Amino acid sequence: MQNTSHLLMIRPVKFSFNEQTAVNNAFQQNDTNNNVAEMAAREFDAFAQKLQDNGVDVTIVEDTPEPYTPDSIFPNNWISFHEDGNIILYPMFAVNRRAERKPHVLKAIEKKFRIQNKIDLTALEANHQFLEGTGSMVLDRDHKIAYACLSPRTHMSALNNFAEKTGFTTVAFHANDRNGLPIYHTNVMMCVADQFVVICMESITDENEKKLVRDAIQKTNKSIIPISFHQMQHFAGNMLQVQNNRGEKLLIMSTQAYESLTADQIKTLENYNRIIHSGLNTIETNGGGSARCMLAEVFLPVQ
Repeated sequence: MQNTSHLLMIRPVKFSFNEQTAVNNAFQQNDTNNNVAEMAAREFDAFAQKLQDNGVDVTIVEDTPEPYTPDSIFPNNWISFHEDGNIILYPMFAVNRRAERKPHVLKAIEKKFRIQNKIDLTALEANHQFLEGTGSMVLDRDHKIAYACLSPRTHMSALNNFAEKTGFTTVAFHANDRNGLPIYHTNVMMCVADQFVVICMESITDENEKKLVRDAIQKTNKSIIPISFHQMQHFAGNMLQVQNNRGEKLLIMSTQAYESLTADQIKTLENYNRIIHSGLNTIETNGGGSARCMLAEVFLPVQ
């Protein structure tokens, strides 16, 4: 099942620019505004409310002030939840992000869902082998394919470890931004939905790798909707398709991403699902992540 109506979101208490992640996240910019944490919390609340108003079940867990975790708003990097009852914990590049794995988050999940087994990949951090969850990988759950652009945050050995433990096949490639810098997370250049894939194909510069990715998508009979470097930079690749409690498909993105799309792209996407967007400018600027990064999909069995 590609979509779920259950999402985990972590409400930030001390959101800020993270210098440890900025070393390889070209989307981040250090905002000099003194009210970043307050503004991010307001954006979070409005986004979560919009999802709930549209019939999506959102489990909201408040972050804790200590240990200090400036990027806790992006939980999909450290944990994923699967239909078979497995949860997976992932090895993180930034030391201060590893502290996001807080027990109270799992306790909140266990109140609503059944966890059967824990797969812990965090020991790979000692070998500097990183795989930051569904940021590093964009999962086609129906076909058990993990698409991954390799980067300092996404190591082939860790990706293979994930595949061995889950039965996913991998489609690994390299992707760069317009300045030739490696794209830090696959989910800023690619979104896999049930019937389509949004992707910045021009970021894959190696023609063999581009063919590899295109062929893998076409074998799953999904339509390819290309976006440009400019649109990717405005987080148009950072979308997530979910379904609400009526089974209606929704495509979630930020307002910045939505406004970067052409009228034709919007029309094409709306042929598949209704679009929901929310303003996340403060979070996008300082965190270098957008709507999809804030959502951890929960596929676990419900209690």
